[in-house]
Amino acid sequence: MLLRIHPVDPQPRLIRQVVEILRAGGIIIYTTDTVYGIGCDILQADAIERICRLKGIDSHKANLSFICNDLSHLSEYTKPISTPTFRLLKEHLPGPYTFILPASKLVPKILQSKKSTIGLRIPDNPIAQALVRELGRPILSTSLPGEQVEDTTDPDVMYENFGKQVDAVIDGGIGGITPSTVVDCSTDLPELIREGAGQWEMG
Repeated sequence: MLLRIHPVDPQPRLIRQVVEILRAGGIIIYTTDTVYGIGCDILQADAIERICRLKGIDSHKANLSFICNDLSHLSEYTKPISTPTFRLLKEHLPGPYTFILPASKLVPKILQSKKSTIGLRIPDNPIAQALVRELGRPILSTSLPGEQVEDTTDPDVMYENFGKQVDAVIDGGIGGITPSTVVDCSTDLPELIREGAGQWEMG
């Protein structure tokens, strides 16, 4: 289904409808503050596998991010982090950044790899934040495959391309084309992995 949700003031009824889909093991295409992504409930292993099949990737090697609406999930899904790292996150989030952090044992087994890290995002986007808030835990997310700009920015085109492979496509307006900036904070010295939508001036 294609759901048109207001990008600034998301309708609570539609947010609840999408969260019901997530809790039932569904996968969605939804908007963030950077590019559109494919997401699911982090506790639904079958949904995670569906996303990985759709992208043709291995769940243990995939670059999947935890989408949160604030830093409260840090203590659950990451190992204790240093005060400078916490300050760094607080300074840049919400925003167009993905921070790679050491994963805790609460990260679902299907996602655990030898690296034992997770990517954490808090998008500055009302729809994404409303979904996570209503769900009560992070959404697992990855970027949308596509060759043309329209494939990953126009919700109507996304619905045409993926409508039969996902359970809902959220139209929150035309999406961006620049992904998040990725910073590895799994060691003491933050390292820029990918320069994206967020400006990065450390180091």
